[in-house]
Amino acid sequence: MLRIYPVIIEMIASLRPVMLALERRDGDLARQMRRASASVALNVAEGMCSRGKNRPLRYHSALGSMRETTACIEVAVAMGYLGGLEPEVAERMRQVTGTLVLLTRSPAAH
Repeated sequence: MLRIYPVIIEMIASLRPVMLALERRDGDLARQMRRASASVALNVAEGMCSRGKNRPLRYHSALGSMRETTACIEVAVAMGYLGGLEPEVAERMRQVTGTLVLLTRSPAAH
């Protein structure tokens, strides 16, 4: 198992209050964020069990979903739905994004 996987699950749990707050202001954006954040975990889990070219493709999909999750927060802040994230949640998101970038770029990680 990748060490980042439990961090992804913690990140999703820490985003739950954000998603609930967003749901009250913009249900569509909240649903998009839930799908995107779940997709990060699901694609990483699938990538961990994949072989060959499928593994980096799953990690690339997870990275795209992570960037989508981040964009949902940025849009929510820009629209005044949210004030921002707690620093530890933002740091966890940066950690996940950074690891996924490395996984998509490093042939040794595949």
